[in-house]
Amino acid sequence: MAQQSTETDWVSRFADEVIAEAERRAPGKPVVVASGLSPSGPIHLGNLREVMTPHLVADEVRRRGHACVHVLSWDDYDRYRKVPAGIDPSWEEHIGKPLTAVPAPPGSPYASWAEHFRAAMEESLAELGIEYHGISQTAQYTSGAYREQILHAMKHRKDIDAVLDRYRTKDKATGKPKQQQKPVDEAELEAAEGSGAATEDDGSAGGAGYFPYKPYCTVCNKDFTKVIGYDDETTEMSYECVACGHSETVALREFDHGKLVWKVDWPMRWAYEGVIFEPSGVDHSSPGSSFVVGGQIVREVFGADQPIGPMYAFVGISGMAKMSSSKGGVPTPGDALKIMEAPLLRWLYARRKPNQSFKIAFDQEIQRLYDEWDKLAAKVADGTAQPADAAAYTRAIGTAAGELPRTPRPLPYRTLASVMDITAGHDEQTLRILTDLDPAHPVTSLDETRPRLDKAEHWITTQVPADQRTVVRAEPDTELLATLDDQSRGALRLLLDGLDDHWSLDGLTTLVYGVPKVQAGLDPEAKPTPELKVAQRAFFALLYNLLVGRDTGPRLPTLLLAVGADRVRKLLAG
Repeated sequence: MAQQSTETDWVSRFADEVIAEAERRAPGKPVVVASGLSPSGPIHLGNLREVMTPHLVADEVRRRGHACVHVLSWDDYDRYRKVPAGIDPSWEEHIGKPLTAVPAPPGSPYASWAEHFRAAMEESLAELGIEYHGISQTAQYTSGAYREQILHAMKHRKDIDAVLDRYRTKDKATGKPKQQQKPVDEAELEAAEGSGAATEDDGSAGGAGYFPYKPYCTVCNKDFTKVIGYDDETTEMSYECVACGHSETVALREFDHGKLVWKVDWPMRWAYEGVIFEPSGVDHSSPGSSFVVGGQIVREVFGADQPIGPMYAFVGISGMAKMSSSKGGVPTPGDALKIMEAPLLRWLYARRKPNQSFKIAFDQEIQRLYDEWDKLAAKVADGTAQPADAAAYTRAIGTAAGELPRTPRPLPYRTLASVMDITAGHDEQTLRILTDLDPAHPVTSLDETRPRLDKAEHWITTQVPADQRTVVRAEPDTELLATLDDQSRGALRLLLDGLDDHWSLDGLTTLVYGVPKVQAGLDPEAKPTPELKVAQRAFFALLYNLLVGRDTGPRLPTLLLAVGADRVRKLLAG
């Protein structure tokens, strides 16, 4: 059984590799895994995979008794690139500044753009039970923590340039396409261009040579700068700013107002932190991109090993294309946690291998996902779950530090959503309906059903269009009732006569499905024939029209409970 689990569970496999690699590289030291997030805008559910993948591996390493640190770098010293949709266009004046030097969006209580978006993500990570060591790259660079690494990179700038040049598709001197030494796969070149590899800043190159360091101007605080001279002995660096015209010469061994370009910065941090495991998105893994180039720079320049780790695929939203934080309106982990419990969201990432893409449901599909989750919980409880499924469930509901909070009485999400749809959040009415679901084991307090109840209510009120909400009729549809034939009238009488004896969720389910069977002369427990299914559908449509004025709605047993026996009699009998 254990052998099967190891073969099918991706987290266990990576944990095996990480522990072995850590023992080879740094025996006796804590295992270091890493993630990086840029608070340049809303940090969305695709970005969460950057954190969730190493978190799950780190947690498994900890479960096995090994010390493990999950380093989360906040790339808040990156440049502000563009003003997102919906933000005052005057924020364009801040383009080129570090994210920590840009004012927060209008109305935000936070001091900077970076802090505003970082805070929202930190809140979500806490709810998800993700333990990490956060590092601000602004703090690292401006404190001089990387000073020796910067000087080292500048000293070895020709070596870095040589590595980068292997992947440049154009000659940096002429700007013309380079002569390829061997045939190149056209698909690979296209992938490299599309990945962002062609647009990532390699560093400045000009008459004075190549430089992997980009200063922020000390006057305008922007990175529209160009290094025009550097002395290895004195570390004197001269630069000029295109934005404001300022130029100066500084001693780089004392200057802390700039950063290494991304393709050098990332491998430098691998070496500095001693990172053993870090995943990368598909856009970082194509030819010439930062992960591929970084693997050579970390070895050839910084004398360290590249982390092991998978390429992870994109995460989508039902009905939406690939997410990009540069576009407005992409859902964040905080958005997801308003409509689903933390264990369910963790499970969506834990059950899929990193290289498998998947979608997170904000539409009706969330009800099916919850049904699947509840079935898995039942299988785990009775010992019938497959090992990999059981492992994913265990990782979803808690960490090495303990279990996450969960709903004491997890009623079906679709039932709770239907109830909240009908009651519009009225607590007293909601409790009455939930109590009637199972009279033998009644709900005695709404707290038993929270937080799932609150998540279902938020989903109904924010994700379901107004024209799909359920509004129970105030008065009987006398016109429709007057046109009914004897068969339909007889069906309604059978239903009304059976209400008192079937007033529970299971009882009403038996009743509404059984009425057409009884009318056909069959036993209420008989299996439906194709003809019977047609009769059931017609009966259900009649009930929906008499109760809510349309052909469909919430599950009828739930709807009947919500409406209440007296009101059901009034609407169906006229």
